[in-house]
Amino acid sequence: MAVKIRLRRLGAKKAPFYRIVVADSRYPRDGRFIEEIGYYDPTKNPSVVHVDGEKAKQWIANGAQPTDTVKKILKENGTI
Repeated sequence: MAVKIRLRRLGAKKAPFYRIVVADSRYPRDGRFIEEIGYYDPTKNPSVVHVDGEKAKQWIANGAQPTDTVKKILKENGTI
């Protein structure tokens, strides 16, 4: 089972809101997930990001691979 940390899209058309979730890579983007570890709102100025750093570090230590976008968000947030 390949576990990824990725974004799950919510919100209306042209008004995205994302939740940062841990999910099996075989599941669809907005489908089933294992755990929610934060959220990202790009519509605000500046963008609002809230991530549970301890959970993110624990999942990465257990082998979860963050996607490129999530990796960038975690670096800006100071989690990795």
